[in-house]
Amino acid sequence: MEHRELGKSGIKVAPLALGTNVFRWTVEDAMADKLLDAFVGSGLNLIDTADVYSKWVPGNTGGESETVIGNWLKKSGKRNQVVLATKVGHTMGMGEGMKGLSRKYIMQAVEASLRRLQTDHIDLYQSHEDDPNTPIEETLETYSLLVKQGKVRAIGASNFKADRLAESIEISKKRDYPVYQTLQPMYNLYDRAEYEKELEPFCLKNGIGVICFYGLAKGFLTGKYRTKDDLNKGAHGGTRVVNNYMNERGMRILGALDEVSNHLNTNPARVALAWLMARPSITAPIASATNLKQMEDLISSVELKLDAHSIDVLNKASS
Repeated sequence: MEHRELGKSGIKVAPLALGTNVFRWTVEDAMADKLLDAFVGSGLNLIDTADVYSKWVPGNTGGESETVIGNWLKKSGKRNQVVLATKVGHTMGMGEGMKGLSRKYIMQAVEASLRRLQTDHIDLYQSHEDDPNTPIEETLETYSLLVKQGKVRAIGASNFKADRLAESIEISKKRDYPVYQTLQPMYNLYDRAEYEKELEPFCLKNGIGVICFYGLAKGFLTGKYRTKDDLNKGAHGGTRVVNNYMNERGMRILGALDEVSNHLNTNPARVALAWLMARPSITAPIASATNLKQMEDLISSVELKLDAHSIDVLNKASS
């Protein structure tokens, strides 16, 4: 299987990442174990989570996804087959200082993540969102310490704007701190403009790996939402899909996905992910699965190579 480097980190990953925010939300532990077995068993290796997953579920407090992954790593013994990516910065509690990218909070949060993940190191530790209230130098100096301690191999940024990412990289180079090797933005066939305008050229110029989220546009690009009667199909509910995607442009994109799927004898989900993997700036899109059939689509998408005509059809429909 093809492997790609995460930025200039030296860490090699297969071209698709598993998103795990669904663990202990719409996926219980037993199914999560089966999904992880299938994903890693296929030769894929990048697993993306965050300390805050899945705090939004009633009764959860955050850390659930990391805990499920940690339990699986211990049972399976496959830590050396996995590139483990997690994040810090989102609100984890109601108390003061329970979020952000301050030195004090990161040092506390990384120990909690390591404990839940049952590992002694995190391969890719990502700032989940920009923290304008903490000096960039403080955050990067903290990451430098964690790298020196062997607790973190590389760092990444999620949901950063181009100017703040550029400022962070400049500071890292001046101070000899670790450099953000990856960016995690929202990007898919429908949500193109924001990423392609500034972030994509910046990442290409600076050799930053991109692991984009919502690769299937919250399920819309699978083709399962086509009419208002389809809104109850998704575990997350369909209102936001209708508001964001079920419009003239969205239907045009689904039509293009259908055309390419028929041409290549496959399905829209696989085509949508293959389109992302074919983008020169994308290292590995992130996608999640809630059952083994969906996991089969994820795995198969890696083997799907789009011809120039198919890419042109998709680009024109989504432009």
